[in-house]
Amino acid sequence: MARPALELADIFRKHGPGWRAANRGRISLGQLKVMSAIESCRTAALGGHVAACENQACGHTHVAYNSCRNRHCPKCQGAAAREWLKAREAELLPVQYFHQVFTIPAALAVIAYQNKAVIYDLLFKASAETMLPIAADKKHLGATIGFIAVLHTWGSALTHHPHVHMITPGGGISADGERWVRCRRGFLLPVLVLSSLFRRLMLEKVAAAHKAGKLKFFGEHARLADEAAFKAYLAPLKTIDWFVYSKRPLSGPKAVLAYLARYTHRVALSNRRLIAADEKSVTFTFKDYRIEGPGRYKTMTLATAEFIRRFLAHVLPKGFHRIRHYGLFASTVRAQNLVTMRTLIAFSSLLPQVDEAPKSQTPGEEAERCPKCGGRMHIILRFKGACRRRNTVAASTRFDTS
Repeated sequence: MARPALELADIFRKHGPGWRAANRGRISLGQLKVMSAIESCRTAALGGHVAACENQACGHTHVAYNSCRNRHCPKCQGAAAREWLKAREAELLPVQYFHQVFTIPAALAVIAYQNKAVIYDLLFKASAETMLPIAADKKHLGATIGFIAVLHTWGSALTHHPHVHMITPGGGISADGERWVRCRRGFLLPVLVLSSLFRRLMLEKVAAAHKAGKLKFFGEHARLADEAAFKAYLAPLKTIDWFVYSKRPLSGPKAVLAYLARYTHRVALSNRRLIAADEKSVTFTFKDYRIEGPGRYKTMTLATAEFIRRFLAHVLPKGFHRIRHYGLFASTVRAQNLVTMRTLIAFSSLLPQVDEAPKSQTPGEEAERCPKCGGRMHIILRFKGACRRRNTVAASTRFDTS
């Protein structure tokens, strides 16, 4: 794939030193590491290898540099997504899948900005604790379900907009464990009911976190450290609508994989959205969700310092898991539950016909081909870089480490 004319790394390399100097004392160690990783990604600093075409008559060789593998790097997430999706292919079920989005209001997003690890974790918990009991309620689905949840913290214009995407099979296992309960065609769970419970659970959890002293407040929000002031701040959020969005169902594993690829390993801004950058500003495309149709795609120009600040605002806390599995897909029980679900689905005659599970073939699996003659490229030399990368993400038995 051809290198984009402009990359985030180009902006960081050119303007990063000045921006770091101007913001010394206001940048987290995590943000500094992300900047350094992106600047070094696929450069000699990380080492690499030399590959040669197996066709001696061709004789083509090229040098490839190593990736930083940072989860915030636009260049690394394509490969990470392919590896993750390959592992998920075997877990897909022959049923319709649904996509839900849980969003917190702006007033709570402000609190989340100063308490990312705490509020983002509560957002996961509240949305999961909304889906599971409502699905289990006999008035709705009456079954135990499973789903994958993914955290995004940005809007298209790089604004702070925390929300959770969920991908959920259209059914679950009955309470007695004896049958597969299929949802109604094109409908999983009522969004108004989901929204009401999600609002209550999230506000309860945030209030409990404040009472336990887990929340910190700075600047104009320092007054919210007072319990009475914080209670008054949350009060209006109890009466407004909280948005839980359910998109149209996805038919078949191929469509599900495409959706997963789109959401699981996305970063705040991809290189393909960058249009131009000069000494003072950066221009990029964004999507205006208030408009339908082609006109929703627009361009925005930000001062370079503000552009860098907005991007780094979405750096996740160290060790925070942005992809999590719940219910039937929880890591400790997923393998056995998948066997049970497939067995029950096979005995069900009420399920809609959908595509068969795709073959295990992921783009990028094939050996690298010579751009001149099409022959296979073989690595003939590896070399180390000037700096060494260290994997700082601990293994987990519950969540993906993406």
